[in-house]
Amino acid sequence: PVVVVHGLWMNGLESFLLRKRLAEAGFEPSVFRYPSTQGDIAGAAAALSVHMSEFGNGPVHLVGHSLGGLVILESFEAQRELPQGRVVLLGSPVQGSRAARAVAAWSLGPHLLGRLAAAELTRSTPRAWRAERELGIIAGSRSAGMGRLFAELPAPNDGTVSVDETRITGAKEHIVHDVSHTGMLMSAVVADSLVKFLISGSFGGR
Repeated sequence: PVVVVHGLWMNGLESFLLRKRLAEAGFEPSVFRYPSTQGDIAGAAAALSVHMSEFGNGPVHLVGHSLGGLVILESFEAQRELPQGRVVLLGSPVQGSRAARAVAAWSLGPHLLGRLAAAELTRSTPRAWRAERELGIIAGSRSAGMGRLFAELPAPNDGTVSVDETRITGAKEHIVHDVSHTGMLMSAVVADSLVKFLISGSFGGR
């Protein structure tokens, strides 16, 4: 199984093409849905942990897009006894989001982002990967997205998240593709790198 965790203001439908490509590669993809603008990350992470346990004792791979990647990180911080498998984050601002901080500074910004996203995307405490499973990071360098309207993002960036915001201590590999923040969900190149990592633990080969 491969569980795809969606990002802010999304419901999982955006990853349809990515899940189709995962299925064609022999995986069994599904979507974990959570209220990305409500509740808190602890609740979302706990629900993800329960969802993973429902697959039994076999490997369960995880793919997190944007905010979904932070939910995955929190799951492993809170619960270490989870099924084995590999993890890939797609454009996840693991070190916080400049664009989100700019939005949060508006009077209505925190309400627009929602409690969960406002708390996690604007935090300044560095994150690290401590789980005993391989983590791969895919970032985008095509600067086409609404994030550029809210904040000045250093290059390279995917239009919403800058590449430096996606780096995290403990990751096995980090790769950058010429895709935008949302476009990476539709990209055949990203899907190919994702499949390679889930199979071999490396973006470079199967």
